[in-house]
Amino acid sequence: MADFVLVAAKTGDADTAGAINLFIIARGSKGFTIGRKEEKVGARGVPSCPLFLDEVFVPEANRIGEDGRGFKAVMEAFNKSRPLTGARGVGIAQGATDLAIEFVKSRVTWGRPVSEYQGVRWMLADMAMQTEAARQLVYSAAAAVDAGLAAAALAPVAAMAKCFATDNAMRVATDAVQLFGAAGISADVPINRYFRDAKVLQIIEGTNQIQRNIIGDSLLGKARR
Repeated sequence: MADFVLVAAKTGDADTAGAINLFIIARGSKGFTIGRKEEKVGARGVPSCPLFLDEVFVPEANRIGEDGRGFKAVMEAFNKSRPLTGARGVGIAQGATDLAIEFVKSRVTWGRPVSEYQGVRWMLADMAMQTEAARQLVYSAAAAVDAGLAAAALAPVAAMAKCFATDNAMRVATDAVQLFGAAGISADVPINRYFRDAKVLQIIEGTNQIQRNIIGDSLLGKARR
């Protein structure tokens, strides 16, 4: 769908971050082809396609930023985009909770609504608490971005927000599917989309294992590689 793509490419012989640059490649460029749309578990509203580059000529004018600073530019962009991914996680968790509440209030077993069972109420309470904690952490990270916090200080804050909020989205969506019972595993019931999309958020913008590395390095004073 895009008119152009942004490609990160190693332009030097050294195997270092400083050898990476960013380039704009226009759709229709000679040697540049786009493969078929992938069938994904989640995030189906964001098309993903393989890109093929065969002897594509890219003029130096298409380079973004200074030579050798492509990797740094991407890392700085992640500091600002990871809280946005965390916000998506909060939205999924809140949406899954709302659907689960609506379902358990209307679902009746043995003459009483499922919502009257203590085990169900405790699950909902945990879902709400965890989601509110994720929301406040994302707000804090977003405020840090707006305040212009330096990259080194912002990185662990952004990583915490992304990691916690998306892990929580997965937990909450899983519990929501459980509360739906057999209906939760049906593709005809909306809750399954929340479950599938939550899994995607734990992987994109750097897996949550990478986020934990960033946080750990910050705590221990280690320079990120």
